[in-house]
Amino acid sequence: MITLYHCVNARSFRPLWMLEELGLPYALKVLPFPPRLDAPQYLEINPLGTIPAFHDGATRMTESAAICHYLAARHSPRTLNVETDEPDFGAYLNFLHFGEATLTFPQTLVLRYSRFEPAERRQPQVAEDYARWFLSRLRTLEPLLEKQDFICAGRFTAADVSVGYALMLADDIGLRERFKPAVLAYWQRLQQREGYQRALAAQQRAAVEQGVPPHSVAFATGPF
Repeated sequence: MITLYHCVNARSFRPLWMLEELGLPYALKVLPFPPRLDAPQYLEINPLGTIPAFHDGATRMTESAAICHYLAARHSPRTLNVETDEPDFGAYLNFLHFGEATLTFPQTLVLRYSRFEPAERRQPQVAEDYARWFLSRLRTLEPLLEKQDFICAGRFTAADVSVGYALMLADDIGLRERFKPAVLAYWQRLQQREGYQRALAAQQRAAVEQGVPPHSVAFATGPF
């Protein structure tokens, strides 16, 4: 049985979304955010204290984009995964990591300096600078998405899950109105997917069943 340790709306939503797209059985363990402070026993599962933690038999993983790649490669060749002999293999790997390294990272700094730091340590200008940094990188997707429905390979893949989570995060922190039209339309298409909707429902159901308080919601994990 696959086990996924998750905080509501955190980066662990990527593998949760993948699991629902694939229809795989899994156990979902929902934790308060941040787990290293509010659930210190979690450090026995993942000494980093970060979310996600993913267990599949003897396999242990903590990087959300890598987990998406693992699941796609093992369970969805030539569908959610792009194979090495396909023309878009390089683009697939690039966008799979672009969603995390380029689009999600700056948003963690927006969150840190606009919400997570104590009031006296918040830095509105730093938050706005990193929001603009994110949006400038996001705009590079606009010409691509004006011509096609998904990021690469002519179909929905794990790369769309990776990028899609970054858009989910941006929507949650109030940047949606600054999306360009093709990116906004793409995000709306992703939200209509049954796998995405099932993942939202699964995290809400598990949080209620496991007694995670409604306020204990994460938008991202980072160095704070």
